[in-house]
Amino acid sequence: MRKMLSRRFLIVLGVALTAGAALATNYSLWVNGRTGGGVAGNYADFTYWGPAGTAAGVNKKAVNWDGYNHISDQNYLVRNALDCYCTGTNWCYVAAHSAGDLMIGYSLAMYGGSTRYKKNASPGPDGACANTDGSTQTGWNIKWVDVAAGAGGGSELANAGDWALSEPLVSDLKTGTARALYDHNNTRAKMFYMWAGAKGTLYSFVLPGQDDEAVAYHSSGAISGSGGGSYCNPSDWFCNDLTLGTANAEGGAAKWANHTVVFRDDAEAYNHYTNGNWQGTVGLVRADMVNYAK
Repeated sequence: MRKMLSRRFLIVLGVALTAGAALATNYSLWVNGRTGGGVAGNYADFTYWGPAGTAAGVNKKAVNWDGYNHISDQNYLVRNALDCYCTGTNWCYVAAHSAGDLMIGYSLAMYGGSTRYKKNASPGPDGACANTDGSTQTGWNIKWVDVAAGAGGGSELANAGDWALSEPLVSDLKTGTARALYDHNNTRAKMFYMWAGAKGTLYSFVLPGQDDEAVAYHSSGAISGSGGGSYCNPSDWFCNDLTLGTANAEGGAAKWANHTVVFRDDAEAYNHYTNGNWQGTVGLVRADMVNYAK
């Protein structure tokens, strides 16, 4: 289980260390998954998630991308948000859902070591921000990443054609493609906290092990490797257990580096979908952001 006391201590320590920094601000960035819904560049549009007035972490911002095109083609929108709110004296907490896991993972692995201009956190209509003083930094100031129903390992629904094959994103979500899209172990030392749902019924014959109707535990539980495997709750005797924390799953499969499972849906109570009201495992992540993203 997550060491809550340690996390609280780190947050308090971070606040203390930055208390004297001029205009230092923390932000909570929410990165959507497939289907999108919010207007790109409008950080106040929470259409994908639910009512915009719902608490979801300090200074919450919706990092909207179309949820349709390739991760590589849409990633500039996420980088714009990270540049705006996570450079200079500002720091970010990041929450992601489903294919948003691929988005933030891709951002960090591919661009997290790049030179970034420090921005003023005042976005224009396109979601981009202006430079502050022309100075730069390496990567972004990110405290940690919360992931609900992560699709970093892809989904067998994409493999089997259960989603529209005309969507470029669906080709990225094939299990082999998603796992080869970038180095999932290279999080730039940022910890990914994973919430895995198991209320899967509709597509259980396609998705191996426990699933939330869209992604199986091998993905939402951050199991490494080139292909998906079958992982379950301890009550299921017919496949290996998805372990909590960073420990290898039953059977020996390792999780990606800096990924830890903080919620495994033993009661099979949470599915994949937000239902326009912060539901499913997103609701659990929202509560975590409210409690810890300060």
